Amino acid sequence: MVQAGVQKDVLASLGQLSDADLIARVTDLAARERDATAELVAHLAELETRHLHLRAGYASLFVYCRDALALSEHEAYNRIEVARAARRFPVVLEMLAAGSVNPTTARLLARHLTPDNHRAVLESARGKKKSEVEEIVARLWPCPDVPASIRKLPAPTPAPPPPALEAAPPDAPALPARPLPRTPAAAGVTPLAPDRYKVQLTISGDTLEKLRLAKDMLRHAIPSGDDAAVLERALTALLVDLAKKKFAAAEQPRPSRGTAPGARHISAEVKRAVFLRDLGRCAFVGTHDRRCGERGFLEFHHVKPHAAGGEASVENVQLRCRRHNDYEARVYFGHGRPDGHGLVRERAALYGARP
Repeated sequence: MVQAGVQKDVLASLGQLSDADLIARVTDLAARERDATAELVAHLAELETRHLHLRAGYASLFVYCRDALALSEHEAYNRIEVARAARRFPVVLEMLAAGSVNPTTARLLARHLTPDNHRAVLESARGKKKSEVEEIVARLWPCPDVPASIRKLPAPTPAPPPPALEAAPPDAPALPARPLPRTPAAAGVTPLAPDRYKVQLTISGDTLEKLRLAKDMLRHAIPSGDDAAVLERALTALLVDLAKKKFAAAEQPRPSRGTAPGARHISAEVKRAVFLRDLGRCAFVGTHDRRCGERGFLEFHHVKPHAAGGEASVENVQLRCRRHNDYEARVYFGHGRPDGHGLVRERAALYGARP
C-alpha cells in the first residue's frame, strides 16, 4: 500500500513538469534502463557460468529468471540468449547499453554470430527494428521457399451465454470486468531470403472458394496454379481499382476544371499529386526533423486550415495519418491540452509566427 501511494505521488508530481523537463526525464530513464539491461545480461552470463541457478534449486536458468527474478517468459528467453552471445562477444553489451540494439534484435542475431562476422553483423543491425533485423537474417542465412498449403481449422468454440444479471446489494463489491473477445491475429510475415517471404493467415470458406475459382480461370496464364502468382495478380488488380476510386486515376485523365478559390473540396488531380509527392506516407515532421511516415489511415491535410483561408492546392495539402491530422488541428485552434500548457510553443514550432 505504501508503494502504491508513492507511485501515485510520482504521477501527480509529473503534471507539474514542463514539456522539456518531461522529455529530458524520459530520455534519462530510458538510458538508465538500457544500462540496467546490459548489466543484467552480463550478470546472467556469469551466473550461468557458475551454475548458481542449479545450486538455488532451479532446473534451468529460464525457470530461475521467470520464478526468482519475476521476468516474463519472453524477457527471460531474450536475456538468456543475449547473455550467452555476450559471453562470446562482449561488444553485445556495449551496443545494448548504447541502444544500438535491443534484447529482441540481439537475440535474433545471436545464433548466427561468429568470431569473423559478429562486428559487421551487429553493426548492420544498429538502430534497426525487429522486422528489419529479420531481413538481415534472411539475407545472410536464406531459407528455402515454403510449400503452399491449405488446411481446415477446427471450428471456434462458441462462448457460453452470459448469466442473467440480478440486482446486486448496494454494499456488494464490484465484479471484475469481463475480458474482451480476442481479435483475429494479424497475418504473419516471415522473411526467408532476399525478396522471399512466408505469409500465414486464416481465411474464410468463401475466400477459399474465390481463390480456387481464380486459379481455375487463370489456368491458361498460370498453368501451375501457383497461389503466390494468383495472389500477386489479384493484388495488382486491386491496387488499380483502388487508385481509380480514390484518386480518379486513368491512363488518360480528363483535364481538371480546377478548384474554385476558397473551396474546401480537394480535386482528384491534387490528391494524385500529393499522394505521389508524399510517397503514400504521413508527411508530418516533428522535433529533430523526424518524419512520421505512417502508411495507415491517411488523410489529406490542409497545412493552413481551410477555416483560416487555406487553399486546396498541391502546395497547401499534405498527407497525414489520422492522429497527426487531429493533433495539428487541436494545436492550431488552441485545443492541444486542457490547460494550454506548452500550446503556444507547439503552435510556434509547427506554424511559425502565425496569428
